[in-house]
Amino acid sequence: MASTPPAESLTFSVHDTGTTFSFAPRRLIIAGYTGRDRSAVQAHIDELADIGIAPPPIIPMFYEIPTSLVTMRPAIEVTGAQTSGEVEPILIRSGDAIFLGLGSDHTDREVERRDIAESKASSPKPVCRQVVPLEGALDAWDDIVVSCHVDGHLYQRGRLVSMLHPTALLDELTSRSSDGIGLKDGDIMFCGTLPLLDGRFMYGRGYELELAMPGLALRHAYDVKEVR
Repeated sequence: MASTPPAESLTFSVHDTGTTFSFAPRRLIIAGYTGRDRSAVQAHIDELADIGIAPPPIIPMFYEIPTSLVTMRPAIEVTGAQTSGEVEPILIRSGDAIFLGLGSDHTDREVERRDIAESKASSPKPVCRQVVPLEGALDAWDDIVVSCHVDGHLYQRGRLVSMLHPTALLDELTSRSSDGIGLKDGDIMFCGTLPLLDGRFMYGRGYELELAMPGLALRHAYDVKEVR
């Protein structure tokens, strides 16, 4: 049996404090179907069903995938021709502290058509080095703007008001936990994404991500290389 690759050792920098912390991921969670408007989420599920993507058994969904997929590297390797990223806020728990960061749920769309859970584990998950304490971002959550450019073209942009507030998402995760603890020390959770501006996947080579709120902006860029 092949062993699971070790998780990449990560060092996060806390914005505007000059402090850093080392982080060894113990669990990687991808939250899906996290729109605040449940009727809109259901409409999206119905659209996906029309193109052969099976509906989730419950919403939101939490997919656990290998921690070795998390990376801060400036380039990732993929094995499929139809892969694309999606800008997402991420939550990182280190000890008793939870931080807000930025990442991309890069996914193989061909695999997604047959198995969403499998597709979530099909590609590396790039994350930004800079983070901010979540506590200071809670009140500003609805006005936070995230965006994604692909090969220089604006691909996604919008405010997080359309997504579940992190307190609601964490409560949902906790309610499904057997030990009553939702986000544990060493966990990274991708919190979901916004609709594509033109509704179509773009299979580009260069991604630029941004999460902007009053007084700060988190940014990350990465390139995609297809290998066979």
